[in-house]
Amino acid sequence: NGKSLSQTCAVCHGPDGNSVNPIWPKLAGQHASYTAKQLKNFKDGIRVNAQMAGMVATLSEQDMNDLGLYFEAQKNSFGYAKPESINLGEKIYRAGHSESGIPACMSCHGPAGSGNPGAMYPLLRGQHAEYTASQLKMFKKGERNNDTNNVMRSIASRMTKEQIEAVSEYIQGLRLQ
Repeated sequence: NGKSLSQTCAVCHGPDGNSVNPIWPKLAGQHASYTAKQLKNFKDGIRVNAQMAGMVATLSEQDMNDLGLYFEAQKNSFGYAKPESINLGEKIYRAGHSESGIPACMSCHGPAGSGNPGAMYPLLRGQHAEYTASQLKMFKKGERNNDTNNVMRSIASRMTKEQIEAVSEYIQGLRLQ
């Protein structure tokens, strides 16, 4: 059922969940539980996006779970980091920035950006830099608030624009080792 439901999603997110537009997230390879949670949050108005609210309005909980399972089974594509962003982005991703109280991204999302489905930490590896940066900025401003225990809002609130952009670029270029 997930594959047939995904046809509507394909317009923005691509037929296999690998969107080509950097403002729309790649869904391919994302943990089923995380995708289902985001869809439910859009439907319930916890995560605000008018376009997505309309798209999920008629989905049942089973539909959301089926979509999550379908996209999880797809192979996510990779991007490339801008060379000028790699050093700072890697430093933040792997070690954080202790002076600002920013923990290493990999402490929750893993060394290769695989995430942690049990803790609802999403797969980040290969995600569009523009999308990742937009979400970090939304967390920073409190415009996105569906993170568990305020974790991402707290971290993003301490990040500079340069740090957000660098780590987003680094994530876009992350690969499985």
